[in-house]
Amino acid sequence: MPVTIKGMSAAKRLNLLLAGTHLLHRHVRPRNMPLHLQFELTNYCNLRCPVCPTGTKDLDRAPIPMSPALFERAWDETAPFLLTASLWGWGEPLLHPRLDQILTIARRHDVATLLSTNGMPLNQPSVREALIESPPTTLIVAIDGITDETNSRYRVGARLEPILSGIRQLADLKRRRKAKYPVLQLRYIVMRHNEHEVDHLEAFARRHEFELLTLRSISLFDITDAETVQGSFVPLKEALQPYQYREGQRRKRPGFICTMPFWFPSIQADGGVVCCEQDHSGTHRFGRLDESTSFRSIWFSEQAARVRRLVRDEREQLSFCRNCPYADRPTTDCSLESRTLVPDAVSPGFVVGGS
Repeated sequence: MPVTIKGMSAAKRLNLLLAGTHLLHRHVRPRNMPLHLQFELTNYCNLRCPVCPTGTKDLDRAPIPMSPALFERAWDETAPFLLTASLWGWGEPLLHPRLDQILTIARRHDVATLLSTNGMPLNQPSVREALIESPPTTLIVAIDGITDETNSRYRVGARLEPILSGIRQLADLKRRRKAKYPVLQLRYIVMRHNEHEVDHLEAFARRHEFELLTLRSISLFDITDAETVQGSFVPLKEALQPYQYREGQRRKRPGFICTMPFWFPSIQADGGVVCCEQDHSGTHRFGRLDESTSFRSIWFSEQAARVRRLVRDEREQLSFCRNCPYADRPTTDCSLESRTLVPDAVSPGFVVGGS
């Protein structure tokens, strides 16, 4: 998503400059703090998506919410340097029992915040109130079908009625309070069973008062039968496929350069810091945040340097790198298309350093 730089602080500007310098060579001991950071507010979910380690019970971590105290410590230390922050991980963030407190803390700093949800908890008034009182910059609602039958094929356990009702009520709250945020985004993963709906998506999104529509392709994660599982979801239309295929097998593309460990790490619900969200079970952590450990000490540690060196020089040793959803793609990410539906309601990008 685009980011508009407006009134960026000196600390952010210097960090951006340092990051650019170090990313050029992917130094295992960068001098910059992250530019982007993912905060896994919960690692449990109310759905059972078949290409997700939480939904398939492959997440080898105890299901817990991130404590507000842990989020506060990490946020106050890192936010002065961040451009964006993702407030989700391998779980449903709107199930956090102290969502209101987390979002209030996040509003302390000028960072573009993105929160992705399956939408089911939006039927709860307390969740909508938290989202309007201390809004993230954008609320990404993952809907993968315009009927219950289509959507629940991938979003196993989901029902459209509570999601769409919640979105309409949230849109009404925004109008009554003349609020700009959160931007209401419908994100649609295009798959074999729903690709026939793509031409109807814009009308569907407008009818239910979304302001932004994005289409993306499906991603793998680190499981042994990932190719088999994903294969049944790959669209038939070549332009919508996540990768290029030869005789049904994903074509390998040489030259992929991973930059995630150098500017976009993830903090897991228990405080574990990993180089990338794809290390979903925390097999190669940089370290773990607690009351006595700062993010900075972990980010610049010898352990972090060792993991960065592995990712940079020996990716084939890491299972979560072998099934990286970003490698082998003909494009640089998973996005297919983005459409702004309400120009007057959506800013031309996320403002960093300004309100």
